[in-house]
Amino acid sequence: MSLRILPPAGAPRVLAAAQLSNSVGDGAFYVCSALYFTRVIGLSPTQIGLGLTVAWAVGSVAGVPLGALADRRGPRGTAVLLALATSIAVASFLFIRSFVPFFVVVCLYATAQCGLAAARQALLAGLVDRSARTGVLAHLQSTLNAGLALGAALGGLALQYDTQEAYLAVFALDAVGFLSCTAVLLLLPAVAPVPVRTGGEPRFAVLRDRPYAVLTFLNAVLLLRMPLLSLAIPLWIVARTDAPSWLVSALFVLNTLGVMAFQVRTARTVTGLRSASRAVWHSCLIMLVSCLVFALSAAGLGPWGAGAVLVVGAVLQLVGEMLQSAGSWQISFDLAPDRQVGQYQGFFGTGVPLARTLGPLLLTSLLVTWGVPGWLVLGALFLVTGLGMGAVVRWAERDRARGCGPSADGAEEAAPVTAQAS
Repeated sequence: MSLRILPPAGAPRVLAAAQLSNSVGDGAFYVCSALYFTRVIGLSPTQIGLGLTVAWAVGSVAGVPLGALADRRGPRGTAVLLALATSIAVASFLFIRSFVPFFVVVCLYATAQCGLAAARQALLAGLVDRSARTGVLAHLQSTLNAGLALGAALGGLALQYDTQEAYLAVFALDAVGFLSCTAVLLLLPAVAPVPVRTGGEPRFAVLRDRPYAVLTFLNAVLLLRMPLLSLAIPLWIVARTDAPSWLVSALFVLNTLGVMAFQVRTARTVTGLRSASRAVWHSCLIMLVSCLVFALSAAGLGPWGAGAVLVVGAVLQLVGEMLQSAGSWQISFDLAPDRQVGQYQGFFGTGVPLARTLGPLLLTSLLVTWGVPGWLVLGALFLVTGLGMGAVVRWAERDRARGCGPSADGAEEAAPVTAQAS
């Protein structure tokens, strides 16, 4: 029987093993980190928020030079060093007990994480054919969700015990996970670094690629779906609907399992820039409908009625998320030159910390404070952004056709990757 979560044998499967090795610890980390920082380290919520906000801002800025480093020095070695740095940063949390060391370490953690993401993308680009990259990324996303789900369950056990020893064990698990990731990445073949820059070539060419910069910003807007699921919808359920509070956990599990089961199948429809643009546009239409459904949940439908409406909205959001992920992966790779995949992916990846940093404040103000009209505004924002993505992709293609940007080798449709039977 074929397990859709498993990518094809060879480099894709080793990449998945590396993803799984650190995602289990990350899942436990995400569940327990806030309580660990307050109860074990002794920080205030304000200190935690300030530290994390600044750290992810620093990490997003560092992503481009670290991605460029992966291009110049080779992505495997760079990814190994950054995974090791992440492990050291997580392990350091076990020993710090004040704000200043916490601030330094969390900046190191965020910087290493952002750089590692860019180096991994460059490594994937060097080991996987262009036509197969989106399919492999879909497998990796499914693997990530599987690891996060398992880690969240382990983190739940730590929360149940609610002792310092339990929280310390979670952070130790995450540190060991990244150390294991380091070892697994060493099993991959080395990818040759790109040739030395010519005299007229800028060090960070991505910063001069205007269409790619606009696409990165628009993708960050679409990534508001991340704090939407983790923060805004839980607060909406508790504050604005009659649904039971346990539905918060149920919707999170639904999303995690849905991505595990269907992300690979969804990504098979995306094989080039045209199909990627369609996928993003369809995802934005679906996200608009999901916003309307979520707004309906506040219509005084009672616990069961509100719960049913919220489940429908969550399913629509899941479909939109998977389409947007597949489309954005394809766009980000196909519009990046082969010589500069690391720095381009490092830049495109800044959308994640940007959405995580600005999204909570924006979404809580828009939805929890403003209510139903806020959902209408958010849905319209997704729709307009989807229209903009398609227009900017065409702009980038025109620039490349005129020789104003990197080669658009991936603009033509290609056959999708298929998973091998396990």
